[in-house]
Amino acid sequence: MWSKKFKYQRVRLLVQAGAFLVILLNPLVIYYSKCSFVQGWYQSLAIGKLWFVSPLEGLESILVSKTVYFPLVIGLLPPVILALFLGRVFCGWICPINFLSSLVDRVFKRQGAKDQVVLPLWLIWFSLIGELMFSMIIGAPLFVFLSPPGLVGREIMMVVFFHTLALEGIIIVVVLALNLVTKRFFCRYLCPLGALLALLGVRRRLIVKLEAEKCKGCRRCGAVCPLGLAPQRGQAQGPYCWNCGTCIDVCPHQALTFFWRSGGENTSLHRGQNDTPPQGE
Repeated sequence: MWSKKFKYQRVRLLVQAGAFLVILLNPLVIYYSKCSFVQGWYQSLAIGKLWFVSPLEGLESILVSKTVYFPLVIGLLPPVILALFLGRVFCGWICPINFLSSLVDRVFKRQGAKDQVVLPLWLIWFSLIGELMFSMIIGAPLFVFLSPPGLVGREIMMVVFFHTLALEGIIIVVVLALNLVTKRFFCRYLCPLGALLALLGVRRRLIVKLEAEKCKGCRRCGAVCPLGLAPQRGQAQGPYCWNCGTCIDVCPHQALTFFWRSGGENTSLHRGQNDTPPQGE
């Protein structure tokens, strides 16, 4: 059991900052020292001879090319296994878009602010289906080129190597601006990678467990959840949750804790979920 003074958000911020520094400093290291031990960003990242591929980009490549490339499958395994056990942990702890969104929240004092637009959470499944179908129709891996997390790394590379910015970088600006309307709007409703990771993590082992007998109904957890979930109603056990630990930090009654399931318990796509959780119910 962690002490009351322990804050997951402090650790998460350090992890996010460290993950962001990887894609920020790596192009500089390659450009000035010609050392290419680490290459790429979080769509496709090589560390020495180890190759890690984003599950969605890998799936797109297989569907579009209609070819299963064995090294690609090997590169997919680590993030897929991570999602199977921890769910959308990449979204909450590593994704550069989430890190930049956190900075936007701090600058504009959006932590705990009410969302102005609340849509059904299941829209994210349509983003995944639509993105895969459109990629197969046009015969090109769409998300590889237009993924906001990937664009962050690509824009940094463009600045370092070519001293310019790519036009598609405007997508990053739009995604971050949407946070001023609804916290993590893109992450909640539009990110196909987040949807795929949520699907992989439907029966994940690590969940945020609610101890109902300790909950006093203060709803502080729901007010700070970046995805607009209501942990006080058990929604943090569903696939949408990215295990960021924000709700655990603010709960004054220690009713929420990280819990490692043995494997016998199941979490369905909609168990404990209301698609549009009320604000301050």
